[in-house]
Amino acid sequence: MYRTHTCGELRIENKGQKVTLAGWVQKARKLGGMTFIDLRDRYGITQLVVEADAPAELVELATSLGREFVIQVKGEVVERQSKNPKMPTGDIEIRVGSINILNKAATPPFTIEDESDGGEDLRMKYRYLDLRRGPLKRALELRHRVAHEVRNYLDAQGFMEIETPYLIKSTPEGARDFVVPSRMNPGQFYALPQSPQTFKQLLMVAGYDRYFQIVRCFRDEDLRADRQPEFTQIDCEMSFVEQEDVLNTFEGMMRALFKNVLGVEVPNPLPRMSWYDAMDNYGSDKPDIRFGMTIHELTDIAKGKGFGVLDGAAYIGGICVPGAAEYTRKQIDELTDWVKRPQVGAKGLIYIRVGADGSLKSSIDKFYGADDLARIAAAAEAKPGELILIMSGENKRKVQTMLGVLRLELGGRLGYRNPKEFAPLWIVDFPLLEWDDETQRFYAMHHPFTAPKPEHEALFMSDRKEDLEKVCANAYDFVLNGNELGGGSIRIHNADMQKRMFEVLGIGPDEAEYKFGFIINAFRFGAPPHGGLAFGFDRVCALMGGQDSIRDYIAFPKNNQGRDVMIDSPSKIDDIQLEELQIALDLKAE
Repeated sequence: MYRTHTCGELRIENKGQKVTLAGWVQKARKLGGMTFIDLRDRYGITQLVVEADAPAELVELATSLGREFVIQVKGEVVERQSKNPKMPTGDIEIRVGSINILNKAATPPFTIEDESDGGEDLRMKYRYLDLRRGPLKRALELRHRVAHEVRNYLDAQGFMEIETPYLIKSTPEGARDFVVPSRMNPGQFYALPQSPQTFKQLLMVAGYDRYFQIVRCFRDEDLRADRQPEFTQIDCEMSFVEQEDVLNTFEGMMRALFKNVLGVEVPNPLPRMSWYDAMDNYGSDKPDIRFGMTIHELTDIAKGKGFGVLDGAAYIGGICVPGAAEYTRKQIDELTDWVKRPQVGAKGLIYIRVGADGSLKSSIDKFYGADDLARIAAAAEAKPGELILIMSGENKRKVQTMLGVLRLELGGRLGYRNPKEFAPLWIVDFPLLEWDDETQRFYAMHHPFTAPKPEHEALFMSDRKEDLEKVCANAYDFVLNGNELGGGSIRIHNADMQKRMFEVLGIGPDEAEYKFGFIINAFRFGAPPHGGLAFGFDRVCALMGGQDSIRDYIAFPKNNQGRDVMIDSPSKIDDIQLEELQIALDLKAE
């Protein structure tokens, strides 16, 4: 037996017991004639002590231990003279009787501590060492607990966990597919699934009316903090349901997760907001409602004063920043430069200061008198001490989006975005379709299997672009703290309606048959009304852990270039493999 206890479980109640521990040497230090060793495993750290009067060979062995040596020790649990209240095992230590070196270790390239001296690239290369650190261990523990609670909740709700294929047909409509060549079918390729969407709908046709899967998905797209080329979804589908049934079921799941994993109560019921209200008030379809600072339209009241920037704008909007009326000109100029960055795209900022006494001072005083500024301040619902920041432009949604980005930045600077505070909500009533001027066609805002709202089905059958732009999707997103955690919809379950969707999207009958004929055909055999959604599992875990990046909540993630620097992947394959696949490479020089 390598161990009788873990390094995290011994307490003062175990005093006097003879125990055997095994783990990694966190650090060793001499104090007088005594040697102290911190022994670490997945469960915690226990202090070991080799006393000055111990046998010479034991003292010599203890002093020879290097960082990350794997050892087994036997000894007695004793009460610590100098207790450490920050450690669960801080009341005791092990008086060592014997040490067995199970494996020596090279000196690690960075310190295996909560605050490591290793940079991110170095730690990614030695990910197996980074995973020994406390923050990553706690992140993966949280991930495990979330997965466990998800399965418990959905099982209690009558859901079956069913696996769907990883090698499927490529149907690129959104992000790029990862493709896999088939040796047995030369010149043909599988795709790795971006989502099990069609398979879970086929399971509804098959009669498995409550399905779920914690499933790996793949998208060959550019990366960011909350995106990886391979990621995990909590994927779910239900039959004989309407939107309300789906929202209630998964609102309950998220409420259970926050309560059972974090001990946090979230509102019951959750607030709901239409996509249009979210864009008008927050400049985002995933609004952070932990704080106010909402957008106010000022178009009508701010035009007509001879100031060309505003007179020529199709939309004018503003936000009020609490306590910012005292910002210096330098601070305002810095904000102006910030919104001019390509990531935001604004041409500039107009400001109005509302003094503590209600006085108004603006960057547009030349064109706007005191009464004009007062009317703008009233329309913006500005309070004394606030700074009104105004943007304008030709495209309403673009201006709102820029104001929304500025709002989030200021919310962060002002301390309104506490990661320990959670404000979830549902976004509903999305547009079903998005028109693209460049390609002169509609695209599905979610995916081509999303049904229109029942009251908009007649509009959906219209051939007029203006009517189709008014159609709302029977869709919904779960949003938390400015992040979309999940989304879904009531699906199209009628073959004629599905064909109509393909027609609106410019997908001809032959293309639709080639790409989606299997599901259209399945609908002919009695598809029930159904709907579902998928949560980004990695993102759920990261936000519950108070982090923006999902990387620490994935055991072996990719870097910002989509590479696994630990195993050096992706990599070339040899000529024999290429020959078996009947693939010839013709790489273009950059």
